[in-house]
Amino acid sequence: MKHVLSIGQCSMDHRSLGRFLQGNFDVEIVPAATAKDATTKLREGSFDLVLVNRQFDADGHEGLDFIQGLKQDSELATVPVMLVTNFREYADQAVSMGALPGFGKAELGSPDLVTRLSGLLAD
Repeated sequence: MKHVLSIGQCSMDHRSLGRFLQGNFDVEIVPAATAKDATTKLREGSFDLVLVNRQFDADGHEGLDFIQGLKQDSELATVPVMLVTNFREYADQAVSMGALPGFGKAELGSPDLVTRLSGLLAD
């Protein structure tokens, strides 16, 4: 089983992501509401993918700031991370910081997205 950390999603989006991912892969999705919570979980566990919302629902924290900090942390920099956004300019910024090309919530259910995620989440 693979493990995905879902950071900053509202409960409805977390459920949607969970249904999509669990419907296509053998994964456990772990939620984290804040950057502090996410960093603690990353240091305590092992994750195959980190999905970061563009703006955290709980506190308004910017997902790009979290990705930048993650990529600058020598212990966590190699963890695969994607920004979840429908806005191309934010997605491009995340990639320039070292994130993998992410996706928007509008893409959930897309066969192309399943194919893209297979390299990280398929057994």
